[in-house]
Amino acid sequence: MLGLSAASGSAALLGGPAAAASPAGPPGAPPAGPPAVTGPPALGPVVLGPDDPRYVELTRRGYNGRFTGSPDVVHLVGSADQVVRAVEEAARAGRRIAVRSGGHCFENFVDDPAVRALIDVSEMAAVSYDPERRVYAVESGATLGRVYRTFYLGWGVTLPGGGCPAVGVGGHVAGGGYGALSRRYGLVVDHLYGVEVVVADRSGRARQVTVTRDSTGAERELWWAHTGGGGGNFGVVTRYLFRSPGAAGAPGDLLPRPPAAVRSVSVGWQWQDLDREAFTRLLRAHGEWHRRHAGLDSPYAELSSGLTLGHRTNGRITVDAALDVDRPRSEELLDAFVAELTAAAGVPHTTATATTPWLKSVLGGVQWPGGARFKSKSTLLRQPWNDRQIGVLHDHLGRGGEEFATAAVYLTFLGGRINAVAPEVTAMPHRDCLFSAVHETLWGEEEQTERQLAWVRGLYRELHADTGGVPVPNAANGGAYVNYPDTDLADPRWNTSGVPWSTLYHRGQYERLRRVKERWDPLDLFHHALGVRPPARPPAG
Repeated sequence: MLGLSAASGSAALLGGPAAAASPAGPPGAPPAGPPAVTGPPALGPVVLGPDDPRYVELTRRGYNGRFTGSPDVVHLVGSADQVVRAVEEAARAGRRIAVRSGGHCFENFVDDPAVRALIDVSEMAAVSYDPERRVYAVESGATLGRVYRTFYLGWGVTLPGGGCPAVGVGGHVAGGGYGALSRRYGLVVDHLYGVEVVVADRSGRARQVTVTRDSTGAERELWWAHTGGGGGNFGVVTRYLFRSPGAAGAPGDLLPRPPAAVRSVSVGWQWQDLDREAFTRLLRAHGEWHRRHAGLDSPYAELSSGLTLGHRTNGRITVDAALDVDRPRSEELLDAFVAELTAAAGVPHTTATATTPWLKSVLGGVQWPGGARFKSKSTLLRQPWNDRQIGVLHDHLGRGGEEFATAAVYLTFLGGRINAVAPEVTAMPHRDCLFSAVHETLWGEEEQTERQLAWVRGLYRELHADTGGVPVPNAANGGAYVNYPDTDLADPRWNTSGVPWSTLYHRGQYERLRRVKERWDPLDLFHHALGVRPPARPPAG
């Protein structure tokens, strides 16, 4: 059986039972910003072609085994200057560019046959504190696990990011970034102070610029676009700079502090005990409970919670939840949560509890190693599933045999501090949603591909049958999450709503993102199938 969900980077719960100064721009160009903090000599430049044995390591490390790239050249970069040179070289040669950080992209945006130059930033992984600018600096190749460990052990702080330690910050932050602490502290981008990014002008000349939330004009718009506009659109991020809005004082006061430990509970039901009526009762109660407790005025305002609906052949459905162990009445609150759900289902269940130090809770556990084929589809829900959709889930999760044992639907509780930020403040517009749902199937053998795709596409289309097979924003749906890209949303065979994919991901903010794209990537060097398109440009092929 295959391992954990490919989407677990953002859906996983809090705890569980188990280098040099930038080159100057042309006359009249915006300032490049202050010099980067110096450190040990940078790796590289390392430039590889297909005849180098290291080429295979770098072109086959993407997590989705459905896709393998074959670029003409791979640039394994160790500094911003090297990124500048790589971008300029690709622009001169007319090579399409893609950038890889952690390798967790769900689609073939990096491993696309059209990509001829791959810039791999995974060796740019430094995590530090800059006392002059009073910001935490994280290179874009660092993984979430490295950030959590260094931030916490060094300064006692963290970011409210996803639960898969292997995910790279390069893409995670660009889409918004949510995780177990987000109901308490908001999205990762709510704490993004600045971005150091390599961009290219109309002549193909590249340079690194530093833009922050304190910038003005076009520079501030570039910062804004990186607060949820998605990766691969505007340039190559070399470092992210973090400081919470309004934060002051010592380094330990400039970012959120995680709990010392978390108290968690996992409740499980066997499919064999859940007929259609009991399944409906359970999901109806789950949805209504979370709707009641979505706001900051609830005693559960800081609860992280996730529902896993495994395929019937997997045998189990689970609900996991966690609270700060020091939160008053945390044990009592979790017990009451469990009691309400189990009473509603009215069938046998199991319960496991644990108290876990925070760092262990985010770094521990079995992580999906990647390499399997998978397809994930995203829905952001403003309301719980209705009875028709619950029936679809019950029936579809029972279709097919053992080959679908790793198929599942994951539901993560949002709300809280996420929804306390106005949608226009960041480029992540979905500030009114209750849940993030991921519908996913994983498989090992190529011959299973068409059957597996048909299964997950059929489920998604049935769930959204009232809105053209996709989650068109309305009273019930918020759209889809850009960090879970799904090219089906741009395919009229699967999206019959007449609503473009850009609205599903970006809602009313797409035109603003397009203006940023036109200003900062005039050659459209950075693009993919669901990339932000400059005005008057057709969709990328």
